[in-house]
Amino acid sequence: MSDLTPTPRSRVRRLPDRGRYDFGTIASILDAGFLCYVGYVMDGQPYVTPTAYWRNGEHVYWHGSSASRMLRTLETGVDVCMTVAHVDGLVLARSAFHHSINYRSVMLFGRAHKLEDEGAKTKALEDFVEHMLPGRWAELRPVTSQELKATTVLYMPILEGSAKIRTGPPKDDEEDYTWPVWAGILPVQAVLGVPISDERLPETIHAPENLTHLSHLGLHHSR
Repeated sequence: MSDLTPTPRSRVRRLPDRGRYDFGTIASILDAGFLCYVGYVMDGQPYVTPTAYWRNGEHVYWHGSSASRMLRTLETGVDVCMTVAHVDGLVLARSAFHHSINYRSVMLFGRAHKLEDEGAKTKALEDFVEHMLPGRWAELRPVTSQELKATTVLYMPILEGSAKIRTGPPKDDEEDYTWPVWAGILPVQAVLGVPISDERLPETIHAPENLTHLSHLGLHHSR
């Protein structure tokens, strides 16, 4: 998979040393999350819609109701800006000016395409469920043709964009390092909690081992 070449709109200009364009870094940041923000213009009005996403190879996917105004607009081929961000820590400096956040983010540009083939759409939705919890798809009732008809799946090639990352401690002005206040990093981590059973679930059905194992680890899994 090829690394991305910076373009005038994807090149990181503010603090360019934080910019990354290699596909591996971009893919790892995408794979670590579920929620993205899709920006587009509709009838002259800009919108930014939060939605679930997933990656497969060199494409990102998202889905929703076939009646969604956002999806109906995007499937016509309008320009799209998709962003994903993860907060890794609060950076507490010796001055308010130098407080910051450690983060990993991706911004992608392109145009969305609609999956029309029923088999391809089913496979894409399987990838989405498996991204949420590996092994889940095989346990579920098979998807119906009516459900597929009611669902729109869009995809966009990962061709233009960049990652931006901040790591490390606060960067204070040299004269402030003697200021008598605690400074450092307060880590932030997304975790999976203890499973809560649906109230209509029979008592004989328990949370699967792979789900309880993830919650016991207290870690947000990624592919």
